[in-house]
Amino acid sequence: MLKIGNFEFQSRLFLGTGKFANFDIQKEAVDVSETEVLTFAVRRMNIFEPTQPNFLEKIDLQKYTFLPNTAGAKTAEEAVRIAKLADSSGICHMVKVEIIGCDRTLLPDPVETLKATELLLNEGFTVLPYTSDDVVLARKLEELGAHAIMPGASPIGSGQGIINPLHLSFIIEQANVPVIVDAGIGSPKDAAYAMELGADGVLLNTAVSGAKDPVKMAQAMKLAVESGRLGYEAGRIPLKRTATASSPLEGISI
Repeated sequence: MLKIGNFEFQSRLFLGTGKFANFDIQKEAVDVSETEVLTFAVRRMNIFEPTQPNFLEKIDLQKYTFLPNTAGAKTAEEAVRIAKLADSSGICHMVKVEIIGCDRTLLPDPVETLKATELLLNEGFTVLPYTSDDVVLARKLEELGAHAIMPGASPIGSGQGIINPLHLSFIIEQANVPVIVDAGIGSPKDAAYAMELGADGVLLNTAVSGAKDPVKMAQAMKLAVESGRLGYEAGRIPLKRTATASSPLEGISI
């Protein structure tokens, strides 16, 4: 069971809803992923315009918790306005804070992210800030009261997977709130690795929506997250430089 604030989830896979070829493929991918959390950029949805196409029309709204994000915001004040817009629509009182500080790398702005997190916590939101793999920043966000930390594995949409497992493992080891690895996941291998490191969940979008077969990839990511979590809980064998016989040597006649 994954608990974030007052929310509880069985699935540890969070799925983004952008960039799918059409709503039918999107719905099928969402279904097979068995995710319980769908994230979307508020500024890219016409949530108040009923005449515009809307992926929410294709799915059972009762089955999912929606995690609106503040993509497009450049300042804390913008992020707060976007979060309040989503909240006023009645979608969810949980929000992913995303404030990009560099247009080329799409890395988050640490100063504005801290500020927005504090402002939204004061407004009573369940806040999940997207951040880089900065160990100190992750700790400061938790100290502010963030309900989960969402460090990126690598730049958004790059598919590079986890490029700094050491820092990511430091964040996971020190956190007392859930750590959801977000951004840069490219394959099921990356998702499984994140979970094996001890992450509480994985959020991804492009790895599924941009795959040749998004539906199959959504299923693969579901299984990867599950197997990675089981592997983490089981506890892997230690790494050794030399071989160790897998069969017992006792009782063998020479």
